[in-house]
Amino acid sequence: MKRKSGQNPEITKNWKPATLAIRGGTARSEWGETSEALFLTSGYSYDRAEDAAARFAGEQQGMTYSRLQNPTVEMLEQRIALLEGAEACRATATGMAAMTAALLCQLSAGDHVVAAKAAFGSCRWLTDTLLPKFGIETTTIDARDTAAWEAAIQPNTKVFFFETPANPTMDVVDLAAVCAIARAHGITSVVDNAFASPALQRPMEFGADVVAYSATKMMDGQGRVLAGAICGTRQWIDNVLLPFHRNTGPTLSAFNAWVVLKGLETLDLRIRRQSENALKVAAFLEGRVAKVLYPGLQSHPQHALAMSQMDMAGPIFSLYVGGGRAEAHGLLNGLELVDISNNIGDSRSLMTHPASTTHFGMAEAARLEVGITEDMLRLNVGLEDADDVIADLDRALTSIGR
Repeated sequence: MKRKSGQNPEITKNWKPATLAIRGGTARSEWGETSEALFLTSGYSYDRAEDAAARFAGEQQGMTYSRLQNPTVEMLEQRIALLEGAEACRATATGMAAMTAALLCQLSAGDHVVAAKAAFGSCRWLTDTLLPKFGIETTTIDARDTAAWEAAIQPNTKVFFFETPANPTMDVVDLAAVCAIARAHGITSVVDNAFASPALQRPMEFGADVVAYSATKMMDGQGRVLAGAICGTRQWIDNVLLPFHRNTGPTLSAFNAWVVLKGLETLDLRIRRQSENALKVAAFLEGRVAKVLYPGLQSHPQHALAMSQMDMAGPIFSLYVGGGRAEAHGLLNGLELVDISNNIGDSRSLMTHPASTTHFGMAEAARLEVGITEDMLRLNVGLEDADDVIADLDRALTSIGR
């Protein structure tokens, strides 16, 4: 590959996703390194004072400050944009920095948001607690009900915000239908795609305007660093997001960007193997627990919709043990291989109790409304042999009499 091939759209447009995940966005220095260079610098120098002035005025290309640009971060942004099929991307320090920036950059006092009830706990805090502090009203709905989106629209509605599949209820939203409603009313659709990653689902292909990620999850995928990303059109990124990003500073470090770049190289392999493992584990659990929520199973009420939007169903699903917190915690405590951890998207199998961890901050009534009960557990199936994961779960279930 030539030094700038990975940043040449005339070349990269012919590459398949697996190739883009390894080479997209790469820009080699004069040294010709094969791995992306790590630029650990906070600022940049200029040959002339006039060059500095021209860069800050936008009249000359080049870096000015690593809160705004960094060569390593820029390579990651270009790679994610290529994988997503987006015109542009901005990376952020965390997934929640991405969600917060994607909303606040385009909302003002007096605006209205329609958001999914089933969402990550911190995303619900954004819509239920933070936005109202700034005079932004939110209506939360059952996102599976397409008609509910249209019914919730008000004259001041500016954004639709949802994730699919949802965390941890695995609700699936009809991307094409909901995004079409948003477009018809001049509303910006913001989709949290963390559970799928662009390797399995590309919401922009279904009409989404903005796609936000916790790149901590599948993109790094090995439990190492925190990162986030926001994808959209070049105009939206530069004119709407960038002023907020520049002046509030949710900046991704160059080192973390480099780690995620390395993670993307194996994303396609990891997520497909993990999806295969998850389907096998979910099928086993379906006969042992009260209920399994996994879009890859035909028993999932939205299985057909999920498979029409996703290449595979992903590595994450939820289950109801039956009983209450004591049974759920008992199963977790009986595990020997699978880790008790609140993270997802890792190459290791991880299991958590959402009601007492990821969604602890939600009011009990709100948790119960979306189905986050005391006997619910969420499982991220990793790259271990699926039979070993099944054996560990079988042993833990037996220990609680199931």
